[in-house]
Parts: sequence; C-alpha cells; structure tokens
Amino acid sequence: MPGEATVADQILDMVRAHQDCTLDELIDRLQALNWSEVIVEVDRLSRLGRLRLTHTGTSFLTKLHAL
Repeated sequence: MPGEATVADQILDMVRAHQDCTLDELIDRLQALNWSEVIVEVDRLSRLGRLRLTHTGTSFLTKLHAL
C-alpha cells in the first residue's frame, strides 16, 4: 500500500526520535511490530551501515550511522 511505512522506516524514525535507545527500548516502542521483525531489520540496517549497534555489556545501544 502506498504511504505505508516500511519496517526499516519505522525503526530509523524511532531511533531518530530517541537517540541512544537500547534495542529492548526500540522493541518496546515499536509495539505494532513483532520483536523478531525488529531484530532482523536492525541486523540488516546495521550490515548496510545505516544503523550502528554498540554493546554496553548488558544491552545494545542503537544509533544512526553518520554517513
């Protein structure tokens, strides 16, 4: 459907709005998505260099990758 945000768009928008949120917080905020959808897309975005995950010891922080 035209105008419908993709999973990637929803994730990137949420990370823009909530800088340095953890992966768990991201999953909680994207309640319309299944946690596995978020994990798979975060992995894909990370591999593409659009999103950066930083391990903090107990969690992962999400950040937009500066291009």
